[in-house]
Amino acid sequence: MLITHDTRCALDTVVDLVNTAPEDDTPDGLPDVAALEVFVRQHQVSEVGVLTEFDLAAVRKIRSRFAAVFAAPDARGAAGLINELIAAAGTTPRLTDHDGYDWHVHYFAPGASVADHLAADCGMALAFFVVAGEQERLRRCEAPDCRHAFVDLSRNRSRRYCDSRTCGNRLHVAAYRARRKEAAG
Repeated sequence: MLITHDTRCALDTVVDLVNTAPEDDTPDGLPDVAALEVFVRQHQVSEVGVLTEFDLAAVRKIRSRFAAVFAAPDARGAAGLINELIAAAGTTPRLTDHDGYDWHVHYFAPGASVADHLAADCGMALAFFVVAGEQERLRRCEAPDCRHAFVDLSRNRSRRYCDSRTCGNRLHVAAYRARRKEAAG
């Protein structure tokens, strides 16, 4: 599956957005407008004006809707959720070559809110996966103490953990120690 630069950026953004959601023992990664401003800057979200509490609430709302896409049991379920996100954002596809980037497509309308911007561009990136029959690549980490979202871009679709150096390694070490303990009697 060919993934363009802007689609990859949108995928990284939506994964990071979903992973800001508060979990059982982790606080909200977007606790205030300042955190949203940092998120927007780090992900180079273009054409965003001054952010407000309204923007924060709207981004948190679409964050939960994106999380539902990663939890969708099948392509039909994911497609329905993505269609709702994209339709609500009022997509307006247009070609642009801003900030030194080559031509690419923005799906958000000029002057769109940050939430609509994210819903449109990130929603379209996820839609490309459903269209390509690759919805199963939108996953959650299999580590029992981590449920972070990620996109499995491995060649054979075998990635199980959000980060093999942390979650994957931690589980492999635990399994190794359990085997050694069992062998020692």
